[in-house]
Amino acid sequence: TEPGVQFYTGNFLDGTPASGGYPKNGGLCLEAQHFPNSPDQPEFPSTILKPGQVYEQTTIHKFSVE
Repeated sequence: TEPGVQFYTGNFLDGTPASGGYPKNGGLCLEAQHFPNSPDQPEFPSTILKPGQVYEQTTIHKFSVE
């Protein structure tokens, strides 16, 4: 998986068809990704993909309630 995660909220949803009919705060998104500005931060994992290299990643989210 990626070293970071971007968390989006539905703060700008308004219930209109353009927002899919979802109300404000009616959804969220967890997007696995590299850290912002990674190419310019040598201490961060590399984001460079060279010719011939293959990029593949899998993210599995597991949630539970007790």
